[in-house]
Amino acid sequence: MQQNDASETIRAQQRELAERLPFDDRRDFEAGDRGFIAALEPGEIRGADGQVVWDANEFSFISGDAPDTVNPSLWRQSTLVSKQGLFEVTDGIYQVRGLDLSNVSFVEGDTGVIVIDPLISRETAAAALALYREHRGERPVVAVIFTHSHIDHFGGVLGIVDAQDVGASGVQVIAPVGIVGEAVAENVYAGTAMGRRAGYMYGAALERGPKGAVGAGLGQSTSKGRAGIVVPTLEIRSTGETHVVDGVEIEFQMAPGTEAPAEMHFLFPQKRALCMAENATHNLHNLLTLRGALVRDPHVWSKYLTEAIERFGDRADVVFASHHWPTWGADEIREFLGLQRDLYGYLHDQTLRMLNRGMTGAEIAEEIQLPPALENAWHARGYYGSVSHNVKAIYQRYMGWFDGNPARLWPHPPKPLAERYVAAIGGVDRVVELAQQAYDGGDFRWAATLLDHAIFTDAGHGAARALYADTLEQLAYGSENGTWRNFFLSGATELRGENFGTPTTAASPEILAQLTPEQLLDAIAITIDGPRAWDLDLALDLTFSDVGRNFRVTLRNGVLVYVEKAADDSTAQATVSLAKPRMLALLAGDRETPGIEKSGDEGVLDRLMSVLQPGDPAFDIVLP
Repeated sequence: MQQNDASETIRAQQRELAERLPFDDRRDFEAGDRGFIAALEPGEIRGADGQVVWDANEFSFISGDAPDTVNPSLWRQSTLVSKQGLFEVTDGIYQVRGLDLSNVSFVEGDTGVIVIDPLISRETAAAALALYREHRGERPVVAVIFTHSHIDHFGGVLGIVDAQDVGASGVQVIAPVGIVGEAVAENVYAGTAMGRRAGYMYGAALERGPKGAVGAGLGQSTSKGRAGIVVPTLEIRSTGETHVVDGVEIEFQMAPGTEAPAEMHFLFPQKRALCMAENATHNLHNLLTLRGALVRDPHVWSKYLTEAIERFGDRADVVFASHHWPTWGADEIREFLGLQRDLYGYLHDQTLRMLNRGMTGAEIAEEIQLPPALENAWHARGYYGSVSHNVKAIYQRYMGWFDGNPARLWPHPPKPLAERYVAAIGGVDRVVELAQQAYDGGDFRWAATLLDHAIFTDAGHGAARALYADTLEQLAYGSENGTWRNFFLSGATELRGENFGTPTTAASPEILAQLTPEQLLDAIAITIDGPRAWDLDLALDLTFSDVGRNFRVTLRNGVLVYVEKAADDSTAQATVSLAKPRMLALLAGDRETPGIEKSGDEGVLDRLMSVLQPGDPAFDIVLP
């Protein structure tokens, strides 16, 4: 695939940034190397089918000075993040970094080891555990802690423990209250759309190299193995709650509604080590991730960081998280946590100040400036979240999508809007001509806007597609944010080739198996094709035989409604009884395997199934 060099506009931008930022500050490199024990060699991790699910060395090209095609600040971050291996954090605490998007940590107890956040995939988690044991001995896993409800912090648990060993054999799984419901909901309800966009966000289909993917800022990328989940045996419910696990005391702080809906921090007092989950990492995090999610609350986020400083600041000599490298020293910890707190608090407060003066989210994103202390702190740079899209997220959280201008209340959708713009400008060829002028002048944002309209008018226009791909490529080269770079390059990749679909999926069978009956029925409801179901009037009793629960399920006006109640043949058109796994198989298309008991009008279930429309994991993004 043809890839271009950086334009002079981008090269000039890179030079200016290299001169302005404090690249002579090498403290992060010293911290990133501190405690290094050994790398995973060879770096390839394969699944049971022999396919590579992670290559720890695929970013080994990242070294030395930044090439013109990569923002020098992002190159610096990727140099730090791409280092992989086993590291000692402090006496009795170790981390494996660089074997997935996240880190996995190991805390040694009296008889075994406590594992914190076992990555995305069982394959990478198992490789990390093996690397730890190679250098620290065959310590049994006595507990697993999930810090929060995102898949890169629990998905690999079945590579650490067998599900049947949890609880019965004394292996504890500790997590904040509500984690399973939040984790399942995020990966199922909007999972198809999130998964497709996550392919763009993490650059899953991109070539690795100076003109391709160089990392996502928070971590390099996502592994492609099998994810799962285990139901916690101990849910943490309140700040100050303390437990002793294998002789190790752990003091918890609840932090819900921050980086994740269910999240917690915790201190190991004996080791004077503080785990901050994902709420204080070496970058500005997302308030609204580009793959899609609910908008996070930076005000609450900053408050919990203040509480952590006050509660733990004088009792910790090292702070570590489930991404990036630790921070050592009491003064350094207070500075780090304080600046992280100020970062989220500043974005929140200033966005509210400016929106109350009538500015829109887009206008605030262009005008807001960080104070020098934050602007020059490497760990406050926008490698994963960005000031621009975080500010727009804050605006959205408080004000919604409408900016108050009536002309923007009822615009045309993208395709008919594009067709009208293109017609007004003088046709697709004229739009491409103007876009070329913008491209040549270095105004890539305007060129992309024009070409977006051209493509949504004529998706097959060769010149428009080629220039659009070139434009997105230049925007990628200039991006400090790793996920912006991946989005731009993924768009260019699809314009130059074919739709790459969803390279990885979070809705694994193990995760789907944790759906409650209510969540499963909700998941069915959101796949109802409303117009096709308008004329249906269905009522059936649906019994989940493995959990002994019955629901009256009705479908009227294209809306599926369920109420838990005793089965009643006299008012139901049909009764269906099956185990929850059999229902999942039925929804996946298996109508032949035994395990479904039906009575009454057997066609009711068929009519319900006939109006289900599953998500499309390869829907178009840059094309209409």
